[in-house]
Amino acid sequence: MSNAAHRLLWTVLALLLVAAGATASAVGLGWLPGGGSPLLGSAPVTWWRAGTPWSALAVAAGGVLLALLGRRLLAAGLRVPGRLTGTLTHPGDGGGRTRVASEVLTDALERDLLRAPGVHRARVLLTGPAVRPDIWVEVGLDPAAGLGAARAQVDAAVRRFAATLGCRPAHLDVTAVVDETPR
Repeated sequence: MSNAAHRLLWTVLALLLVAAGATASAVGLGWLPGGGSPLLGSAPVTWWRAGTPWSALAVAAGGVLLALLGRRLLAAGLRVPGRLTGTLTHPGDGGGRTRVASEVLTDALERDLLRAPGVHRARVLLTGPAVRPDIWVEVGLDPAAGLGAARAQVDAAVRRFAATLGCRPAHLDVTAVVDETPR
């Protein structure tokens, strides 16, 4: 379910509960006709009295089940699919999930970038959803390095990174800084 569907579901559920509570309060206070009679009809009251020792237990068990279902619904509503929060989660082939810390992935891409000739410094930042992350790259180049060769090396490293993860970057921002003094 999308976030909008969850919000709509919670809104409808809340309105139904508020309407039921307001109606029951109005009947109990005598503002609506039938204030002296039971809120439920005679059949549910007869059923309740017939199962006197077990009816309260059945209602309690039903309440616990509803509470567990509500907790699960609330957890599903608060979960945001595909969000990166320090860990990259990839669903894989349906046999399970693979969780890898995003620092491990950024370190791997930085090491790959540092292998390129002329690159002596690299910094990588991943943001966004796991299937379409935003990749921010900053590389420090030697003055003698050719920008065309460095660009090709960075492009190849990012392609290898995306192929390894099985994702396609939504946004790639590469900043190349040419240092005045070679290291």
